[in-house]
Amino acid sequence: MSFQATGLGLDEMKLGSRQLFLDQEEAEEAEDQQLLEPEAWRTYMGRRTALQEFLTTDLSPHLLKRHHARVQLLRKCSYYIEVLPKHLALGDQNPLVLPNTMFQLIDPWKFQRMKKVGTAQTKIQLLLLGDLLEQLDHGRAELDALLESPDPRPFLGGWGRVEQRLADLLAIMDNFLAMMVPGRLHVKHRLVSDVGTTKIPHIRLMLSTKMPVMFDRKESVAHQDWVSLSWFVTVPPPAPEPFELRFKLLDPRTQQECAQRGIIPVAACTFDIRNLLPSRSYKFTIKRAESYTLVYEPWRDSLTLQTKPGPPEGPAPCCTF
Repeated sequence: MSFQATGLGLDEMKLGSRQLFLDQEEAEEAEDQQLLEPEAWRTYMGRRTALQEFLTTDLSPHLLKRHHARVQLLRKCSYYIEVLPKHLALGDQNPLVLPNTMFQLIDPWKFQRMKKVGTAQTKIQLLLLGDLLEQLDHGRAELDALLESPDPRPFLGGWGRVEQRLADLLAIMDNFLAMMVPGRLHVKHRLVSDVGTTKIPHIRLMLSTKMPVMFDRKESVAHQDWVSLSWFVTVPPPAPEPFELRFKLLDPRTQQECAQRGIIPVAACTFDIRNLLPSRSYKFTIKRAESYTLVYEPWRDSLTLQTKPGPPEGPAPCCTF
């Protein structure tokens, strides 16, 4: 009986503390309501509800977290120039020149200049994405702090600025979403010179992305004197891609050990590297092979593995009877 009475007393204390919290909350709300006329209070509550809805839908923490993850992914992508001929005018009987043929007609020096433009445009685009995302984070924190303000009068008095802030954040979000997709490169000069009387159509250059190459941490395994490596691309390409695999021994101790490194071209997503030293750490790096149309590749995946120990050195101990 004494145990039950003690438990009941604890429950009553919990209920009492919860009721006290609710009473305090209701008292604070009633105090705020006394600061305003009934009509002004209804206006305040309606605008507060609208702001809360904006922060839970258009600018929710979950949405911003997804955008952060997307920007981090874009910073690991590879960026390329894609050459596409413009559509010919209606009635033009000249055949459409294919992209592969266009590369044979493009001035190599002018194309290299456009690759530099593509690199600069990609870097600027990634920087702007980070800046816009930072503005969205700051704007949400600013509006969230406004909701936490205990005095409703500044909220009502500054509602015009709040509406302008909401409009600005929506515009920033639109710009952010539009910039998530690589855009068109603006060509100031013709890349294809006139060849005799043959009519060459104008071309357009687009920036395109490829998803990053990542090591498969579960399938990449180190053995005593060799490693088995595996990697993948999040969105597999339609055709097989060539890769460049690098490896090196960490902390070499002799001049001979410094030769434990190399660059290996691989045409698959798996490879075994043999003749390694036991009980040593190696760093491996994977990326796509160099391409003529590559303009920017800011990141490459790396993996460190330690080979397993070798057999014990020295003569085997003699058995005594």
